[in-house]
Amino acid sequence: MDISFLGGPRPQRGVGVVAPFDFALDRELWRWVPDDISLHLTRTPFVPVEVSLDLARLVSEHETLREAVRALTAVAPEVVAYACTSGSFVGGVAGERAMCAAMAQAGELPAVTTSGALLDALGEMGARRIALVTPYTESVTRSLEEYLAQAGIAVTGRAFLGLTSHIWKVPYRDVVDMARQAVVGAADCLFISCTNLPTYDVIPQLEAELRMPVLSANQVTMWSALRRIGACAVGPYQQLLIDEAARTRSQAQAQAQPLEQPQEPQRPQQQEGWS
Repeated sequence: MDISFLGGPRPQRGVGVVAPFDFALDRELWRWVPDDISLHLTRTPFVPVEVSLDLARLVSEHETLREAVRALTAVAPEVVAYACTSGSFVGGVAGERAMCAAMAQAGELPAVTTSGALLDALGEMGARRIALVTPYTESVTRSLEEYLAQAGIAVTGRAFLGLTSHIWKVPYRDVVDMARQAVVGAADCLFISCTNLPTYDVIPQLEAELRMPVLSANQVTMWSALRRIGACAVGPYQQLLIDEAARTRSQAQAQAQPLEQPQEPQRPQQQEGWS
């Protein structure tokens, strides 16, 4: 069979992803990625610790992240993302920035984290007051609130599950129930934390019901990583991504539109008999 007519495969651009060892939602990350982008995932080494502040610190040690990024450079990604919310907020705003710097230096490429991406997305949406949903224990949830407070973000309401394992098994209905509990004040948007908590399909439903933007950990991670290389995440009826696509189209149209040429002033026509 002659397959020379196929002419492929289609060229791909790469996004490197460093995830905690227990990350189970690889397929969900791919749902935000356009067809010309490939994800290259690697995981941090296993440690026998349940989801907690201790685990967040262990999976975000700088040398651990550097080694993961160095491994990813073998496939030449254009950007690297650390897909872990708790691991990237546990050290506060300064800790998140240091984490990005360590990864960027190790791979000599742009680096983002989930918690840093969250702040970027909140800034993009103009949100300063948020409702918060997490699957974490109270202590981990409180640490996230402290991180947000350092960035000038107020939490108007919260709901959490208190889980220390198997977070990826939480059904959508539990996420929806928590969201309804959390939205009790005058929030600008809702944030659903944890990259191991499924959220892709529930975001449009919650945005329609709650009448506010809904951000999730995996969503903002992919959105931030892709925009660093000039690409847009895909997600129907997700306000962050709809607005991003609209902004991109507007910028492209403005760049493509030729500048108006100055018009020469019209000379008055001479009437017959005038000189």
